[in-house]
Amino acid sequence: MAYPVLSGAEAFAFPGGDVGVLLLHGFTGSPQGLRPWGEALRNDGHTILCPLLPGHGTHVKDLAGARAADWVAASEAALDDLTGHCRTVVICSLSFGSALALHLAATRPEQVAGLITVNAALYHKDRRLTLLPLLKFLVATAPGVGSDLADSAEKELAYEQIPLKTFASVLAFQRQVRAELPRVRQPLLCYVSRQDHVVDPGCTTYLASHVAAGDVQVVWLERSYHVATLDYDRQVIFDGSLAFIRRVAGRG
Repeated sequence: MAYPVLSGAEAFAFPGGDVGVLLLHGFTGSPQGLRPWGEALRNDGHTILCPLLPGHGTHVKDLAGARAADWVAASEAALDDLTGHCRTVVICSLSFGSALALHLAATRPEQVAGLITVNAALYHKDRRLTLLPLLKFLVATAPGVGSDLADSAEKELAYEQIPLKTFASVLAFQRQVRAELPRVRQPLLCYVSRQDHVVDPGCTTYLASHVAAGDVQVVWLERSYHVATLDYDRQVIFDGSLAFIRRVAGRG
């Protein structure tokens, strides 16, 4: 059966000027976690597009049938859409969305002018994952990791379970992206939470030290957890993003 999109999880797009911003959400999440960021960028006159990645925002059974190739295809289609309307495109991303963003920057450099990552997810340190090749055939799901927020008044719309076969695809894609990092040459602004209960903050320092870009800035967030785009430091992200995009687009 086809599951409907959950209220609030819908893709969103805002028309604007000739500078486009592609927003990419994380694994098990949805555009809901990026909407305030998108609205802040829209208010500066930019064209905004945030797709709902396949398998997300409906039911975890849909995610069980999705793989990294599906998310790559969706992000490529969204990037093509934006570059068809805008002279400059910057990609903004959260968590696993940053792996997709970096892949696009490495493989389609002519379409990507700059990148902003928030708590990029490029690897996982849990030693139990060494058992995943076997475990994924024995156990269908594991507990979810959504809504890691310091601000208890906020909540991320994310699945409460992780399909393990799909997660195996995530890990394989992350390995691919780590190998592609030396091909990333665009300006890069990285936000990373000091406390993150989902992703090792070392992912961002690894990212910053392995890309070929000469213009890389890492900003540490002291008051937010993983979903920093909804958390206490979100205005820091929004303001810094606006300044970065203006500079990359030649308007700052």
